[in-house]
Amino acid sequence: MTSTADFDGNLERADRLTRAAAADGAQLVVLPEKWSALGRGATPVAGAQAIDGPAISWARAIARDLGIDLVAGSFSQRIEGEERLRNTSVHIGPDGELRATYSKVHMFDVVVEGTVYRESEHEEPGDELVVSPTAGGVELGLSICYDIRFPELYRILALRGARVFTVPAAFTVPTTRDHWEILLRARAIEDQAFVVAANQIGQHEPGLRSGGRSMIVDPWGIVLAHAPDSECHIVADLDLDAQARIRRDLPALANRRPSAYRWPVEVASR
Repeated sequence: MTSTADFDGNLERADRLTRAAAADGAQLVVLPEKWSALGRGATPVAGAQAIDGPAISWARAIARDLGIDLVAGSFSQRIEGEERLRNTSVHIGPDGELRATYSKVHMFDVVVEGTVYRESEHEEPGDELVVSPTAGGVELGLSICYDIRFPELYRILALRGARVFTVPAAFTVPTTRDHWEILLRARAIEDQAFVVAANQIGQHEPGLRSGGRSMIVDPWGIVLAHAPDSECHIVADLDLDAQARIRRDLPALANRRPSAYRWPVEVASR
């Protein structure tokens, strides 16, 4: 998607694309980060909603209508009594009920080719990792955008049983160009998990662009589907039996040696 500050326009596109994906057989649909409103400065505050606001109300209704599991990307969540917002991903079941929420743990406080990003000015980081099973019992590990640079998050999700990582994102153009695919495939290979990564594409407002290239990656690191540089949907079959074979034949998760892994502070104190 190319989300802007126009919620109604974003909603129309999300509705159309979600229905198209379901018509192509998708049982799990993942939307991008900040699909309901995307911008900088005051825009995140202006576009923020409560969990029972129109964005998630629509998401619950369409998941129920289509009978799908929906990871409604992420949205700027306003929580009563909190000064800052949360960047929250929501998993909704085919019955339209909320199955899980995840607040982005890692704040995008960086400089990319001279452009300064400071998510922490408006958003509070989460502090809980979340695994949520689909209606069919497939465990989803929820994450958002910048999280993909922190492999320890995904390793913990995998050890908690996640078989599919969802990565709604709004990656910048330079980082999409140079890092996006490498990071997604690395997380898939390391944890022998599927990665479903929905990225924003194009210009959201003057000076703010995302790089697109949404993709679905299998546990061997093979890209199963790759989006063109336009608003669209992509689909792929996730072969869970093949994943089980990979984890059995190349048991990297089982071959871990936690007793040998020490954080630097632990080594220094010995």
